[in-house]
Amino acid sequence: MDTILPSAVRDRLNRGEKLAIIDVREDEEVAEGMIAGAIHIPLGQLPERLSEIPQADEVILVCRSGNRSGRALGFLEAQGYKGLKNMTGGMLEWED
Repeated sequence: MDTILPSAVRDRLNRGEKLAIIDVREDEEVAEGMIAGAIHIPLGQLPERLSEIPQADEVILVCRSGNRSGRALGFLEAQGYKGLKNMTGGMLEWED
């Protein structure tokens, strides 16, 4: 599984890079805050919302700790998606 650190995502966003970020947390978690520009698709809704996944060279998956985003990555790879990265540590590390 390809991973990326929250600090690397933050650095790239601070440099003005446009990143395709999918936040797979639940509504109540996202209500507490999310990465600006991220697309919110709860993990359980991924199968019905595949059309919302950007066709980008790199798609970063985010959750609270990195577990659900890892499962999302595995699911999307099985659907043929490439260039996926799991943000290790999730939003817990993002906030620290």
